Order: sequence, then structure tokens, then C-alpha cells
Amino acid sequence: MNFEPSDEQRLLRDTVRAFAREQVAPVAEELDRSKSFPYELVARMGELGLMGIPFPEQFGGGGADTLAYTMAVEELARVDSSVAITMAAHTSLGTMPIYLWGTDEQKDEWLPLLCHGEKLAAFGLTEPEAGSDAGNTKTTAQLTDGEWVIDGAKQFITNSGTEISGCVTITAVTDRSNGRREISNIIVPNGTPGYEPGEPYRKMGWNASDTRPLSFDGCRVPESNLLGRRGDGYKQFLQILDGGRIGVAAMGVGLAQGALDEAIAYAKERRAFGQPISSFQAIQAKIADLSAQIEAARLLTYRAAMERDRGDPFTLTAAQAKLITGRLAVRATAEAVQIHGGYGCIEEYPVCRFYRDAKILTIGEGTDEVQQMVIARQLGC
Repeated sequence: MNFEPSDEQRLLRDTVRAFAREQVAPVAEELDRSKSFPYELVARMGELGLMGIPFPEQFGGGGADTLAYTMAVEELARVDSSVAITMAAHTSLGTMPIYLWGTDEQKDEWLPLLCHGEKLAAFGLTEPEAGSDAGNTKTTAQLTDGEWVIDGAKQFITNSGTEISGCVTITAVTDRSNGRREISNIIVPNGTPGYEPGEPYRKMGWNASDTRPLSFDGCRVPESNLLGRRGDGYKQFLQILDGGRIGVAAMGVGLAQGALDEAIAYAKERRAFGQPISSFQAIQAKIADLSAQIEAARLLTYRAAMERDRGDPFTLTAAQAKLITGRLAVRATAEAVQIHGGYGCIEEYPVCRFYRDAKILTIGEGTDEVQQMVIARQLGC
């Protein structure tokens, strides 16, 4: 396998790296502290083509592959996870279902707006009783007089309540007859009567991203808002989660790399006992271990992306990558804080924010325990 990026992939990676360092890094701490959604940064990402990287150019996308997209997510997370998850959730979870299963009319209506970053897309799967047990959906959609009447609730939904949120694709039970639970996916535009995004959560991390509960009370959308075939919802969201795990794994790699970058820079400057602490073997051992582990995790994540691009099965590799990168991000940020000492607990230092942002990577897009279950099943257990 050739892991050397193409000229196009390298150009995109370098463009995102420069954007992250020059435009995201200077405002990341303030956005986190004030819990402000980064509207200006999202608009700039739209102008740079970062909100539609893996989608065809005919819809305003970048026409790039999954590996290029993975590199872009990694570079954003290296500086700020809130901006990274805003782009990743919009792409992998919000826009991808419409691209994969939308009708020509649905694609023409939504993809240009989403690829240009004029609107954000969300994916409504998780519910109070349907998290890891995602098939236990309670939200219902009843077809009445040519409309879907939706009732229920979702939680932990990213990009659903901003001023530029355009739509959410939700899973809902569309038939309970004959003892079956038919699950389908339906597009619900923001502003539809009966659909209300709740107040944003107060979170430990990702403070500049938008995460809310959603409620549906007699919400009516046209029958044509059904996404793909009726009853395919369960199969569809499993496929979406597989792809989304590559993006989350890229976030884990990027966050771990960002933490290591900060730790190395600080260790070279901080002096103790008359010398930089980077000269102490204890610090060198931490840095060396993290460097090796990050590179291994990066290659596994890239492999998952390349398998997807080739059209090969990638469920196993994506789950493996998501599992180890989340844990690595937690470990890397903890070590970076340790190397910073007391300053690692001060908000002005990025590692403090990185530490808070890391834990969700072991939970979102499928907990570590779910990844272990997926991996074991893929191995025939």
C-alpha cells in the first residue's frame, strides 16, 4: 500500500494546515471560553471548499477522495476539535446520506447549499433509549395524506440548531404492523412546524460546536422527504456510522498530534535544574512513545480511508481505527498536560482544552465497547 499522498491530497492538506494555524488557532481559546459557534470560520471553510470535500464537483463539492477528507479533518483537529467536528459531522453524517440515497430532486435541493457551507446538515439517530442500541428507535413517522407525521425526540445532535442549520436526517419507525419495526430515514428541514431544536448542552468539551436535543410533535413533511427506500433506515445508518468512524478516527489522530506538538514545544522552552526539560529521559520517553503510537494510528486510519476509496469492505478497519485513536487522544492529551505541569491546567494553554475535548472520542460515533463488539463480530466471534 502506498501511503504517500498525491499532489492533490498534499495541496489540500497543506491548505487546511495553513488555515488551521493562521485563522483557527488565534481564536480557538476565545470561542471555547465563550461557547460561541464559529460562523466566520465555517463561512471561510465553505469558501475554501472544505465543507464538501468528498462530493462531486457538479454539486459544488471538491471531488476528492476519503483519504483527502481524512487528512483535512486531522489538520483541523490538530488545532481545534470544535471546528473539526463541525466540518466532520456536517460531511460524514449530515450530507453523506443525502448524497448516497437522495433522489435527483433531493440532491439538487440540498447538496449545493451544503457543499458550499451555506447550510449545515445534521444526522438525528441517538435518542434517550437508543444510543449504543441504535435500533431501539422510538421516534415514529406515520404516513397520512401524503405527509409523514413525526413524533419523538433525539439527543446529542451536532449542527442542528445554528443560524445556518438547513436540515436533519432522522431515523424513525414507519411501520409496526405484523410485529415488525420498520425503520426509515426522513429529511426534516429546519423551520418545519412541529420540529424544535432544544437549547444547546453545557458540555465538557467541543464547546464551540453546536450540540442539542431535538423534539418532534406532529411535525409534517412531504412523503417525498423519505431518504432512499422505505424500511432501509437501519441498514443506511449502519453504513453512515462506518464512514463516520473514519472521520472521528482522523480527529483522534489530529488531536493527539496537536497535543504532542504543544508538549514538544513547551518541553524545549521550560527549564528545570538548569536545563530544558526536553533533555530529561522521563520526558523524552513520553514524547517518543506518543510519536510512535500516533504514527501507527495515523496509518491505520489512512488504511480505512483507502479501503473505502477502493470499494473494499472497511467496517473492521474503521472500527479498529476509531477504537485506538480515541484512546490515544485521551492518553496523549493527559501526557501533554503532565509535561506542562501546572500550566497544563490553565485555560490559556491549548493542552487544557485538548484534554477536555479528548474524552468524547471514546464515546461519540459508537462507544469503545460498541467498537469492540463490531470488531469481534467482524472477526467471526
